[in-house]
Amino acid sequence: MKRGSIFTFFITVIAAVCCFYPTLQAQHIPEDYRLVYEEDFQNENTLKNFVATDKRAWRIGEGKEGKALELFGKSDYEPRVRSPHNIIFIKGKKFGSFILEAELQQTGKEYGHRDLCLFFGLKDPSNFYYVHMASQADPNAHNVFLVNDAPRTNIATTTTEGVNWGTNQDWHKVRLERNIETGTVKLFFNDMTTPVMEAEDKHFDYGYIGFGSFDDTGKFDNIKIWGSNLETEKEGFFE
Repeated sequence: MKRGSIFTFFITVIAAVCCFYPTLQAQHIPEDYRLVYEEDFQNENTLKNFVATDKRAWRIGEGKEGKALELFGKSDYEPRVRSPHNIIFIKGKKFGSFILEAELQQTGKEYGHRDLCLFFGLKDPSNFYYVHMASQADPNAHNVFLVNDAPRTNIATTTTEGVNWGTNQDWHKVRLERNIETGTVKLFFNDMTTPVMEAEDKHFDYGYIGFGSFDDTGKFDNIKIWGSNLETEKEGFFE
């Protein structure tokens, strides 16, 4: 191939990649979504922007690069209905349809229900959804759960057999997609192409987003949330 032909070939390839890249971005984040929330916990005062079942169980600890939100103890909190004890949520912001990405580190010992959770559609202490990411799946673990004024109920239509948390030094990328119009829920764990669990439910639309565990410990970092709309409202529970 002549030098001029080689140059033309590479220019054509680069142009094709540049044209294709926006398409990839469009598939990643819907066009009508914008970044509505972002937190990397580098500010030691960040905890004031969250509401928890027990803030004494939370702190700003060491992260993947810098600082992270850390659940380091058991919350002194007993829910009215069977549901997680350790919850912290973003203060004053209610999300509808959204995509959440974050990095998680499970810092506890290995056992079947070793978990971390993401909460959404949170209306009050007895009405919300959460995804429970655990080492082994069973009716009470590694599922999407609905808490609707009654003990939590699993609602996932598909799940894997569990996730591999690895050591208590390993970090994992998660992505949670929620669409309130269709009711769909999708959770991705490390692999952003195939969900580890899916569900469909329309009990709750707008609600707070939170983080935590049923009764384990862990860290949360580099949180980003995209959505088309955001409601601001003063919360009136937990604290």
